[in-house]
Amino acid sequence: MTGPGIVIGMAMALATAAPTQKPAGEGAELLGTPAPEWDATEWIGSPPLKLSALRGKVVLVRWFTSTDCPYCTASAPALNQLHADYARRGLVVIGMYHHKRPEPLTTDGARGWTRELGFKFPVAVDRDWRTLNRWWLGARKRAYTSVSFLIDRRGVIRHIHPGGRLALGEPDFGAMKAKVEELLAETTAGPAGPAAATAADR
Repeated sequence: MTGPGIVIGMAMALATAAPTQKPAGEGAELLGTPAPEWDATEWIGSPPLKLSALRGKVVLVRWFTSTDCPYCTASAPALNQLHADYARRGLVVIGMYHHKRPEPLTTDGARGWTRELGFKFPVAVDRDWRTLNRWWLGARKRAYTSVSFLIDRRGVIRHIHPGGRLALGEPDFGAMKAKVEELLAETTAGPAGPAAATAADR
């Protein structure tokens, strides 16, 4: 007969020997895929930009809304910090305004929220959430709309923060900063293998 002590010991040995695997973060299915072109013609603080024209740069795209959104106000300093620290090395930070307020969307209104949040980088107006739906929502139910995509020099999605706070001093910001530095160190030839793409765990 097998005693309980032996069973427990065997179970502990198996648990120790088995590799631990963290669950994939939300949006993991998008990693390693080319980022689609965004559909935005109204820009704040910049002439109209095309993602295809930024090939060779590392691009961080973050969706935001008004200052009524606590995630947006919490994340604004972190986004500005990344822009300040890495723009000269080839990072382009892009804000995507998606409208959630009851009044009709206007470019002047989006410009006001951009100013209140203090963004120092280009912002596009994502009317009708066209780009957000194409890139993130689609037919899926997502926890947040304030998603961030980090795109490498070849135009490939390499890291996703699936929304909520991306605040200075917090683990999600540390992970984003580390990934920015990794991608800036790469050439346009890209990483050695597919394992380089990671998702933020939530």
